[in-house]
Amino acid sequence: MRDITLLIMLLALAAAAWRQPWVGLLGVLFVGILHPQNYATDFLRGMPIYAFLLGNVLLAGGWDFLRNKTWPRLFWDWRIGLLIIMWGWFALTTYFAINPAMAPTKLLEVSKLLVPMLLIGVLIDSKEKMRWLLITMALAIAAVVLKGGYWALIHGFQDRVYGPEGSAYGGNNEFAVVTCMAIPLLLMWFHDLRSQSWRWVVAGLVALAFVAAISSWSRGGLLSVAVVAFLLVWQSRRKWLAVPLLAIGIGLLFVGLPDAWFARMQTLGAPELEGSASSRLIMWRIGWGYALQHPWFGSGFESWVLFAPPDVEFRAWHSAYVQVAAEHGLAGLTLYGVLIGSTLWSLLSLMSRSDRAHRARHEPSVTRMAAAIFTALVAYLVGAAFLSIAYWELLFLLLAAAMVLQRLARSSITPA
Repeated sequence: MRDITLLIMLLALAAAAWRQPWVGLLGVLFVGILHPQNYATDFLRGMPIYAFLLGNVLLAGGWDFLRNKTWPRLFWDWRIGLLIIMWGWFALTTYFAINPAMAPTKLLEVSKLLVPMLLIGVLIDSKEKMRWLLITMALAIAAVVLKGGYWALIHGFQDRVYGPEGSAYGGNNEFAVVTCMAIPLLLMWFHDLRSQSWRWVVAGLVALAFVAAISSWSRGGLLSVAVVAFLLVWQSRRKWLAVPLLAIGIGLLFVGLPDAWFARMQTLGAPELEGSASSRLIMWRIGWGYALQHPWFGSGFESWVLFAPPDVEFRAWHSAYVQVAAEHGLAGLTLYGVLIGSTLWSLLSLMSRSDRAHRARHEPSVTRMAAAIFTALVAYLVGAAFLSIAYWELLFLLLAAAMVLQRLARSSITPA
C-alpha cells in the first residue's frame, strides 16, 4: 500500500512537469532531498525515481519552450565560469587519480549535479518561483525533521536521531547538518506567511529542527546549531525578543539531555581522548600531508580507501576541506573555496540592501531569501569541517539559487 501511495505521488509530480516545468523541478528536488523511495517496501525500493523525474522535467521543459517558441532566459555570472573551470579540474584530477577503479564513477556521480543546477538557472525566473524553490527544500528536510524531532521527544533524548537510510544524510552527523541548513529556510517561510495558524505550524517545525539537531548527538551538529542561532539573532530586528526566547528554549532543551550527551560534547575540547574523534585527526593529517606533497592534482576521487590505516575506526576523510584538498590538490581547494566564498559575499551584499538607504529600491523578500541562503550555507560550512560532504547536492543547489537570486535582485532595483 505504501508503494502504491508513493507511485501515485510520483506520477502526479511527473504530470505537473508537463503543465508547469518549474513545478516539476520542485518535485524533483523534493524527491532528491527526501528520498521517499527509501520508505518503500516493495517494487519502488531501489528504483531510479530521481533520474526518471529529472529526465521528465528536461523533456517537459524542452517541449514547453518549443511549443511556445521561446528560448530559455539564460544569463551569465562569472561564478558559472568558475564552476566550469572547477569541474574541468575535477576531470583532470580524475585522469591522474591514484584510484582509477573508482574515480571515474565518482566524477560521473558528481557531474550529475550540474543538471539540476542548470534547470534552476533556466526555470526559476521570478522571485515567487525562487521563494517556492527555497520553501520546497525546507519542506523536504522538514518532513524528515518532523519524524526525528518526535522520536527525540518521546524517547527523552536518550537515543541518537538519524536521517533516512541510504540518503546522503542518513548518518546522525549528516542529519544534524542538513537540519541546521533547513532552519533559516523555514524561518524565511515563517516571515512570509500571513496566516497565523500556518505561522504556528512552521514555528513548531523550527523548534523541532533545533531539537532534532541537538538530539543527533553530533558534535559538529552542535557547532552548526550554535552558529545558526547566532546568525539568526544577528539578522533579527527584534534582538530584545530573540535573545531571551532563544536562551529559554536552549535552556529547557539542555535540561532534558542525558549525562552521556554532555560527556560526548566535552570531547570537542580534547578529540584525542575519543575514538571517532581521534580517527578524524589521523585522516586529516594524512590528507593534508598528501595535499602539501601534491598541491596541483592531489590524488583524485575516492582515494581515501588507499590511505586509511586498517586500525582507523571510520574510513573517510571526515572533512570536506581535507577531502577536496587531498583529492584535487590545493588548486582544487582554492577553486572550491572561491566559489563558495564569493557566493557568500554576494549574499551579504544583498542583505545589506535592507538598510534605510536602499529600502526604497530593493524588495524585502529578496533580502530575506538572501539571508536564508547565507545562513544555510554557513551551517553547511561549519558541519563540513567534520564530514566528507564536499559534493552534497544541497550545497550546489543553494549555490545555483544564490546566483539566480542575484540576477533577480538586479532586475528588481529601479533608479532612486
